[in-house]
Amino acid sequence: MKHNRFSFFNFNHISLNLSFQKTKGFLYEEIALKIEQQIEKGILSPGEKLTSVRKLSQQLDVSMSTAFQAYFSLENKGLIEARPRSGFYVRCQIQHRPGPPKKSITSKIPTEVNIDDLVSRLVGVSENKVEVPFGTARPDSRLLPTHKLNKTLLSVARHNEKEIIEYDFTSGNSFLKEQLSFLSFNWGKNLMPDEIITTTGCMEALNLSLRAVTKPGDTIAIESPTFYGVLQCIENLGLKVVEISTDPDTGICLDELESAINKQDIKACLVISNFNNPLGSCIPDIKKKELVQLLLKHNIPLIEDDVYGDLYFGSKRPITAKAFDENGMVLLCSSFSKTLAPGYRVGWVAPGKFLNQIKRLKFMTSIASPSLQQMAIAEFIKKGEYTKHLKVLRTTFSRQVLLATQIIIKYFPEGTKVTHPQGGCFLWIELPGNINTLKIYYKAMEHNIEFLPGLLFSTQKKFKNFMRISCSLVWDRKVEEALVTIGKILMKKN
Repeated sequence: MKHNRFSFFNFNHISLNLSFQKTKGFLYEEIALKIEQQIEKGILSPGEKLTSVRKLSQQLDVSMSTAFQAYFSLENKGLIEARPRSGFYVRCQIQHRPGPPKKSITSKIPTEVNIDDLVSRLVGVSENKVEVPFGTARPDSRLLPTHKLNKTLLSVARHNEKEIIEYDFTSGNSFLKEQLSFLSFNWGKNLMPDEIITTTGCMEALNLSLRAVTKPGDTIAIESPTFYGVLQCIENLGLKVVEISTDPDTGICLDELESAINKQDIKACLVISNFNNPLGSCIPDIKKKELVQLLLKHNIPLIEDDVYGDLYFGSKRPITAKAFDENGMVLLCSSFSKTLAPGYRVGWVAPGKFLNQIKRLKFMTSIASPSLQQMAIAEFIKKGEYTKHLKVLRTTFSRQVLLATQIIIKYFPEGTKVTHPQGGCFLWIELPGNINTLKIYYKAMEHNIEFLPGLLFSTQKKFKNFMRISCSLVWDRKVEEALVTIGKILMKKN
């Protein structure tokens, strides 16, 4: 291989000069360094497509392996990203990123939940078709493999005519449970099919879990902020909550949780362990283990919502708290609603020692979940299509979170703080204290733009100057302009 040479090639009509000198390092490191310098100088712009690995190797007269290693090292640094079936692109880089929102201060007194009316009022407004629904938690249907999934469903229907019109088992379709058992290796816990009960979405899984371990009037510990749908469920079950401060990066505060347990009669704890809604926080593995051990010490069940766990931006899926459960005290809940098929309403719960209670409650609630959707998703997983789809969706969400963050930094008021999630699809935004995001919500709706105000995510009338933005839409000029419009409305109110 020749060194001391001068090489010349193009990236999307942008000319780059790469000269290599003999060094103690590897050649791929020199190539990567030169490309990194071009990115830093702005010669290669965010979103710019790089030349293919094959073409790069030909133009530089290096092996395919060397060219790939150069790109791989840049990807590990977060400078470029691989998009499935498309190639490598320069990643959006955030300059002068603001700090994350501050951790909430919470009251440790059990509180009755009274949020259903507010949620219903706002959802009622947003159900009228808005042009840009930043308030949604669902991926845009254009980001989902609708055609492939529908073909799978039709094939399953043709080959299982008898099975799909009869009741399935209360515990769920055996084919789907086998596939979930296979997926559970990635969750850090090898679950057997008979440890899983399928449900009609994750909300039913959470509802059944709460009913299995509590009774009306009981108190449970939750994160603050937390998903308003969980609060509605708690309210409708007649439960009280103790809100525990939650860090935007590392999740629920264990010291505060332990203090609350020592002072109050806590019957259960409910957390969204990976990429919390709305914070995007992800509890580190060691902290998950400590959480499970703390609750076990006090004989308190943990209800774990992992509906966003598959939407990680890094190289490896975060494991669940269930991975550290050796006594059956963790009830793991999830679904395919945030990753594959919201309308199929297919979820599941792995309830540990509460399996029989959940099974009885499921039978009394809905007897069984629909067979066809369960079988279609199971076949989709078995064919490897779900794994392929997730790779694309994760890349899309990661890019769109960065794009949204750039707009927020540029157009929102000075002093705005925004989270830096490592997965999921949400940004949690703290605005200057004089801004009431509920009022801003109605102003934005006048422009057919929706987001969710912070009041929805707590029982304590907190987060009045916070908002949640979803990045699960198809990102285009219209969406960007809508986010800029929210920024302009905020600037007028500031």
